[in-house]
Formats: sequence, C-alpha cells, structure tokens
Amino acid sequence: MGRRRSIGAPLAVGIVLMLLVLTLAIGWQVLVFADIRPASDGLPLLSWVLVTLFFILVLAGLIWLSTWLVVEVRLNQRQQAFLDAVTHEMKTPLASFRLGLDTLGRHRLDPPKEREFLDRMQQDLDRLDQTVAQVLAAARSEERRKKALRELEFLDLRLLLEECLKNLSERHALEGSALRLEGGCDHSVQGNRSELLLVFDNLIENAIKYSEGPVHVRVSVKPVREGRIAIEISDSGIGIPPKELRRIFKRFYRVGRDVQRQAAGLGLGLFVARSMLKRQGGRIVAHSAGDGRGSRFVVTLRGVESRRVPDQEKEAQKAEPTERPSP
Repeated sequence: MGRRRSIGAPLAVGIVLMLLVLTLAIGWQVLVFADIRPASDGLPLLSWVLVTLFFILVLAGLIWLSTWLVVEVRLNQRQQAFLDAVTHEMKTPLASFRLGLDTLGRHRLDPPKEREFLDRMQQDLDRLDQTVAQVLAAARSEERRKKALRELEFLDLRLLLEECLKNLSERHALEGSALRLEGGCDHSVQGNRSELLLVFDNLIENAIKYSEGPVHVRVSVKPVREGRIAIEISDSGIGIPPKELRRIFKRFYRVGRDVQRQAAGLGLGLFVARSMLKRQGGRIVAHSAGDGRGSRFVVTLRGVESRRVPDQEKEAQKAEPTERPSP
C-alpha cells in the first residue's frame, strides 16, 4: 500500500490563502476609505463594490476548496484503512484454512485432534463469509433501498434474537451467561429477516469483540412510543469517546488511529446496520459515557400490535372449529 496523505498540508495551504485574501481585502478597504491612494479618487463606487465582491467570492472559493480537500483526504485515508483491513480479514482465515488442509493431508491425526482442526477451519470459513457479507451489503446498500418496502415481513423478535445469540455463542465459544436476553421479548416487528439478523449479528459481535476481560453482553427489548419496539444492546467494554458517537456510523470509519486498533474489523458493520435499518423504517443510536465505560446501542423497529405473527394466527384459526349459523 502506498503512503497515506496527510491532511496537514492542504489544510495549511488553505489557511494561508484565506489569511492572504483577508489581508488584501482589509488593506484595500483601508486604502479606499482613508484616501491614501489619490489615483483611486476617480474610480466610481461601483468599482469598489465589484472589487469587494471579488474578494468575497475568492475567499468563499478558498474556504470551499479547503473543506473539500480535507473531506477527500479523510475519505481516502478511511478507504486505504478499509483495503488494509479487507486484505487482513481475508488473508488470515485463508492462511489458517490452508494450514489446516496441509496438516490433515500430510499427517494421520487422532479423531479428537482431527475434529479440532475441522472446527477451526469451519470458524475460519465463517469469518471469511462474514467479511464478504459485510462488503456485499455495503455495496448493495444503495441499490436495495427501492426494494426494501416490498421485502418487509412480520417477525417474531424473540426467535430472531435467540437465533442470533446462539450463533454468536457457538462462534466465539462463550459460556451461557456471557450473552443474556432479558425478559419481555414477546413482540413482533416488521422487517427483513436476513437483514435484521446481519444487523444484530454486527452489533452483538462488536460488543463481544470490544469487551475487556469476561464478556457480558445484555440484550433487552421494550415497547416505546408510537407502536415501535426498542432493542437495546449494552456491554461493559472499552466504550466510545463522546465525540465519536456520530462518526462511527460513517462508511469505513473506525475509532482511533489505525496503529492503535487491536480488534479486527472493516469499518463497515455500523454503516451497514444503519443503512439496513433506515430502509426498513428503523433507526439506531449509540450511547457511551466514554473510554472504559461500555457502550449501548438502541435499535428501534416498527412493532406489530399482535404478539403473534400472521402465520401463527392463521394456524390458530385453522385449529379453531367454525360455528355454523342456526337455521
């Protein structure tokens, strides 16, 4: 990878140019109103107005240029970090998978040891599949927006969350108390099942990944105003600086400097989660008291009044005997 550009140089150039224009504008006004230059006495008022407007336009252009340069360079840095992360996230499981295949092909192992290698290779494949899924979801986020409303369905929230927690517990070999789903989850929501699974997978895995020490992740559900359902995912991990809470949902954005990041990731998970939820009429908000004080993500979705999804209601209606009208 090439050397990353610094935002210091374009920022310094923009500041110097803006100061220069301001100096020229102020100096020009001083010369005009103080009558220091006799040759300027004959110029009409319109000339002063036009020159002043020229300076204002140049200054506005320089401000816009400096802002654009800073935004572009920062985006380039995030994209470069994203490419580095993708390379790492794909090469690492592939290298481990290849090592496992070579070991199984060259040596005769005991069944328990062979099972251990196969389980490790399965974990590597799951990790690679998750990386590809996040990249594809980010690439398709704009294309799928128009189709989102046609793909919504009624979902049992408890079953959805239990499936997600079960998959993550097996993936990270966690104890039963590490991921806790609190009571009051008997609600139905309107959404896309596969996308919501990916959203909750991203959020809960982040809580696991950024936990310090034993993992303690709590998932709770409660109804809120206007018939919506709030799903809260909280942890006791490293936390998020308050100034980063809005930025973490940007594409390719990751908290802190690249060299300080200990956890693997692409900087796409939260961006994908927000995009998917927005398509389904939901939203996501992050809360944190700061470094070392844990994080809390709140997802709100459209609720369904009945506690049973429509398919369950149809089955219940079929099971009930129909009453014949009396003659």
